[in-house]
Amino acid sequence: MSYLTHLECSFTGECYDADQLIRLSKAGHPLLARYDLEKAATKVDRDELNRRPATLWRYRELLPVRDPRHIVSLGEGGKPVLKLEQLGRQLGLSQLYLKDEGQNPTGSFKALGLAVAVSRAVELGAREFVIPTAGNAGGALAAYAARAGIPAHVYMPNDAPLINILEVQMTGGDLHLVNGLINDAGREAAAAAEEGGWFDVSTLKEPYRIEGKKIMGYELAKAFGWKLPDVILYPTGGGTGLIGMWKAFDEMEALGWVDSHRPRMVVVQSDGCAPIVKAFHDGADVAEPWENADTLAGGLRVPVAIGSRLMLRALKETNGTAVALSDNKIRESQSLLASKEGVFASLEGAATIGALQHLIETGWINPDEKVLAFNTGSGLKHRFLLA
Repeated sequence: MSYLTHLECSFTGECYDADQLIRLSKAGHPLLARYDLEKAATKVDRDELNRRPATLWRYRELLPVRDPRHIVSLGEGGKPVLKLEQLGRQLGLSQLYLKDEGQNPTGSFKALGLAVAVSRAVELGAREFVIPTAGNAGGALAAYAARAGIPAHVYMPNDAPLINILEVQMTGGDLHLVNGLINDAGREAAAAAEEGGWFDVSTLKEPYRIEGKKIMGYELAKAFGWKLPDVILYPTGGGTGLIGMWKAFDEMEALGWVDSHRPRMVVVQSDGCAPIVKAFHDGADVAEPWENADTLAGGLRVPVAIGSRLMLRALKETNGTAVALSDNKIRESQSLLASKEGVFASLEGAATIGALQHLIETGWINPDEKVLAFNTGSGLKHRFLLA
């Protein structure tokens, strides 16, 4: 079913056996799944995939689960690319699009990564999970663990949105509210995982959440007739989706599905927590921890990102950029997108619209370019709603 061959350290290039429960490389860096793309190119017909059910598993040969009996699914993936006609006219863009991942199970794109991570970990023998989360990833893990019949322990800041707390409780997750941020939750989750022997599915600290997120890259390529857009704006906390899409573009070129053109990638963060934006504009290779992180957009409140080196590399290799916005601007953008296009986006997703306005005003984006913004979750999941 899968053309998975091995895992590779994203820093040293050292190879690892993929058929083991493993988290980081020996060097302490994220591991990336690698596939026999030369063989897959001769066996997988991209057009035939259209006849399969419209979930992320239609690309199963390019995902890590070897035996389909281990797939744990709630129908994730296959969410639409919408043309934003009214907003595009207002902003002077003729080709403005939004990929709406807020329509996924559990109301966010976290479903993509956790579906694959849980499926593969179950296949490799995991029998209990733990995760630190700002909110949505915890809800997704609890849901997919429930679907798999396996316990899940979720460590979440105590000021997380009530809906995230409720969804973990309703799906039977063992919820631990932490006095602090996601990095504080991460420390407590790691200690509990070591003591309990649980498998920790923290962002980029295991190899397979990124594989679920990369399918967003395959889906947007398919939506545009296998021609990638000129610009992609992506709300960035841990950055798994950004790195995953960057990985997917290389895979699709090796498969012969797309050409060498790459979108200019744009990281979007809140100015209350913008470690990647600062590192990019400072010309750094890695981001420093952000002190006193504070933003209403919980998914962007990630002061330390283990994948910062990979994110910055993706920006540099695609001639991209990084933008930080105030929370007020993010909320204004949420209202603008909803009132113009009927999409009630998460604060994180809405931030891409504010960043887009800035990049148009500065001339970084041209009116005739094909531009894709990502909404990563439903606005209904936030504790702060506009009056």
